[in-house]
Amino acid sequence: MRTRIRNLGILAHVDAGKTTLTERFLYLTGATHKRGEVHDGTTVTDFDPQERDRGITIFSAAVSCDWDGHRLNLIDTPGHVDFADEVERALRVLDGAVAVFDAVAGVEPQSESVWRQADRHGVPRLAFVNKLDRACADLDTAVESLRTRLGTVPLPVQLPIGSEDAFTGVIDLVRMRAHTWRPGSDTYETGPVPETLADEAVRRRHRLVETVAGLHPDALEEFCAHGTLDERTLTSALRDLTLAGEAVVVLCGSAYRNRGIEPLLDAVVAYLPAPADLPPVRGDRPADPTAPLTALAFKVTTTPTGRMTYLRLYAGTLRKGDTVLDTTTGRTERIARILRVQADRTTEAGHAAAGDIVAVVGPKAARTGATLCASDAPPVRLEPPVSADPVVSVAIEARLGRDTERLATALARLSEEDPSLTVRTDPESGQTVLSGLGELHLEVAVEKLRRAHALDVTVGRPRVAYRETPAAGVTGLTYRHVKQDGGAGQFAVVVLDVAPLDGADGDDGGSAAADGGRDFVFRSAVTGGRVPQEFVRAVEAGCRDALADGPLAGHPVTGVRVTLTDGATHVKDSSELAFRTAGRLALREALRTGGTTLLEPVVEVTVTAPGSTVGTVLGDLTARRARITDSTTHADTAVLTATVPLAALFGYATHLRSRTQGRATFTTRPAGYAPAL
Repeated sequence: MRTRIRNLGILAHVDAGKTTLTERFLYLTGATHKRGEVHDGTTVTDFDPQERDRGITIFSAAVSCDWDGHRLNLIDTPGHVDFADEVERALRVLDGAVAVFDAVAGVEPQSESVWRQADRHGVPRLAFVNKLDRACADLDTAVESLRTRLGTVPLPVQLPIGSEDAFTGVIDLVRMRAHTWRPGSDTYETGPVPETLADEAVRRRHRLVETVAGLHPDALEEFCAHGTLDERTLTSALRDLTLAGEAVVVLCGSAYRNRGIEPLLDAVVAYLPAPADLPPVRGDRPADPTAPLTALAFKVTTTPTGRMTYLRLYAGTLRKGDTVLDTTTGRTERIARILRVQADRTTEAGHAAAGDIVAVVGPKAARTGATLCASDAPPVRLEPPVSADPVVSVAIEARLGRDTERLATALARLSEEDPSLTVRTDPESGQTVLSGLGELHLEVAVEKLRRAHALDVTVGRPRVAYRETPAAGVTGLTYRHVKQDGGAGQFAVVVLDVAPLDGADGDDGGSAAADGGRDFVFRSAVTGGRVPQEFVRAVEAGCRDALADGPLAGHPVTGVRVTLTDGATHVKDSSELAFRTAGRLALREALRTGGTTLLEPVVEVTVTAPGSTVGTVLGDLTARRARITDSTTHADTAVLTATVPLAALFGYATHLRSRTQGRATFTTRPAGYAPAL
């Protein structure tokens, strides 16, 4: 059974058709009996009221269906940049993915971002070029954008039959047969390749075979011997290349018109990995139901009926009533119920085995990223999903004083369900501050407080998360920390070189802390044992402490290179505490001496607007301190790309619509930090 499971995600940019494709999967596999539509608010996976109101996916939703004797566990992920952490948590537990691309737009900003996320997790992918029924749809242009924008080797295994409104089917280049759909029909017919496309199909198959042979040794051997590849060899080679991440199989169709979906389901089964195809999560924990239980909690939700924890089982078998060990907290938890999840609906299950994705009821303290193991086996701890640091904050408070405690409880639940939301109390104002990944992210969180928790809250204007970075280097700064209060004292002398850290700095043997890049590098150049190694580590810890607030405006400091060049110790009074304190105070003095520069978060904005409004859009972007990086025109539509300070984009959606009569759209993605002007 382990070879008959596929755990996959649906990834894409906003409006590329992820949710519609998921709906077609469910309908054609018999999991649902009616096709849901995003515009009607009738989809299975977009079940939250906010998703239906806004017409976008906000929360990842898990569903299951069966196809050709295989169980497909799908997670429909958000496409908006503000909810990238939902994608990150899903990719951490998935074995494969289908990346969906618009046949007109090709690779869009957020589809590129989720592709890079999948690269980091090593998730094998298929590409599905959707919306071939649209005006100006072009498979070849979309495929070329995969090659140039994503740096991958696309392997188109289909040729469209017809174009735009006349798109009626696809030619399977692996088996050289045609699949055609009649207008208004949910079924397709398989037959020979149409004579009008026979020569083109032969040319494209030969190009496919040549590319595969150049990448796969066994295929190359057969190609050299026979000048072509048979169906079995080509299919096997395509699967190997997909699993290795050396190429991506490309299929095409129209999810809305229900064309090309069945061949895509076949490709999911044929090319994406089963849990047993992947290496063991640990050397002694293979994807085997008889191995010791190992599961990762990747999502926590609170429902009216209780708390649910979503698990991916990597090894072993979990049964109702089992007691498991949470290796993150050291607590034992009892599994009261095991649930198969179909978006917002669940069914009871008596057990779950390696490879399954299920929800459980019972654990009270397990949080996102927790590892649950068999309590009678050696404990292991799996790498948790990494949450991005928040960049936008708002002050929030209950309108009525009696709701203050309820608000605190609700905010704690929100941050538990979504670790990319953080809650803190401002030490100066005493206000409660809610931070997230974007303006829309916070809007959704606040609306959830109002709807799900029935709280009347007031919200302050959004604020961005600034950073500081060294403006100049300081060499040979000597700091003496000497303290004597009676008894054992504190003595530490450190000599530091402090310099700005630019992106070109390579790995030089130092240690680095990363926040989307190398933000702090520490190394020791002390010779002769003048500072023992345990004190060197204490100096590094003290320097990290000093990065919490900078001298300019108290913002966190980033982009720092620190080199410990010398120091001195005392035979009795030197300790790790003394050197940690010296490291902290020395770096603070160095930052004050050299000065720091204020950094602000910037985003890459892609605006799609009618050609007649380009001047208006450009003028508005310039007023927002934008730096235009690209401009292209297709037909009567212009696409502008710019880097803009995040703080200048608050309210931009409404402003853009009003200036272009609602005809322009835009998307954003994080682009790091830049000096504030």
